[in-house]
Amino acid sequence: MKTAVFSTRRYDKTMLVRANASAGHELRFLEDRLSVASAPLAAGCEAVCVFVNDTVDAEVLAILAQQGTRLVATRSTGYNQIDAAAAERHGIAVVRVTDYSPYSVAEFAVGLLLAVNRKIARASVRTREGNFDLDGLMGFDLHGKTVGVIGTGKIGSIFARIMIGFGCTVVGHDRYPSAAFEALGGRYVSVQELLACSDVVSLHCPLTDETRHIVNAASLARAKRGSILVNTSRGGLVDTEAATEALKTGQLGGLAIDVYEQEANLFFQDLSSTIICDDVIQRLVSFPNVIVTGHQAFFTEEAIGQIMQTTIDSISAFERGEALLNRIPKS
Repeated sequence: MKTAVFSTRRYDKTMLVRANASAGHELRFLEDRLSVASAPLAAGCEAVCVFVNDTVDAEVLAILAQQGTRLVATRSTGYNQIDAAAAERHGIAVVRVTDYSPYSVAEFAVGLLLAVNRKIARASVRTREGNFDLDGLMGFDLHGKTVGVIGTGKIGSIFARIMIGFGCTVVGHDRYPSAAFEALGGRYVSVQELLACSDVVSLHCPLTDETRHIVNAASLARAKRGSILVNTSRGGLVDTEAATEALKTGQLGGLAIDVYEQEANLFFQDLSSTIICDDVIQRLVSFPNVIVTGHQAFFTEEAIGQIMQTTIDSISAFERGEALLNRIPKS
């Protein structure tokens, strides 16, 4: 099946080719992000494969449908970049990756927390320059602290389990409470109570109209002063400018993010030789108590392998006319 693969990086091509070895689909690899301008590159392809920062809105879907595309497969669990209702109107099926190594993201969130709390990145830069002074590097013990988990699905629950292993008290909030989370020792509370009592807050929920900017100026004002916020889910969960103001006043004691609400024009590319015009991200990285990484929490060999295999399997099932296990319903 002819498939245009947008936002291709070297590792995407390597792992997709491996997963496609027995399926034999004709893959057209494109470095371009999918947009109105690049959609014509998929002409003649029955399927397109996209990633989190591709634009798959109604206008793009209309172009794809006119060109004969009948399937959109996103190499991600989240699908907020896709207008599912418009896809249905155009007769285009949409599939995602509903399950891949949840340990990859949960473990990375823990790593970010440790790095920002114990100033590991700052310490590493200092020692490379021959500075072994400890001034400014003090953190706090996680043992005995309260950790709030917003979103207690697979990833959130694994993160909670690790935090309980550190000796933390874990509270959670989720629209759909999980008995598994409670079995770990977690306790459900309101968002307001979670923010007020937590020394650390970690976000593991999808981006929806309900959760957009769930962390904002008002919620940060209610948060425990000096707490650390970790986000490895979706950038739009956090009002970044509000978080910046909270950092400036000390209301927020630290911020560790692997996602950013305006990341589409920044992440997954090398901009080290250019001038970055995003003033918000530039301000953020100037703070000594902030760590920003480029949407890499999912990036393990196990996770990428499973993502690519699931994507190829979905394309194969569509070609054979079989039920699509990972199909996205109409929004």
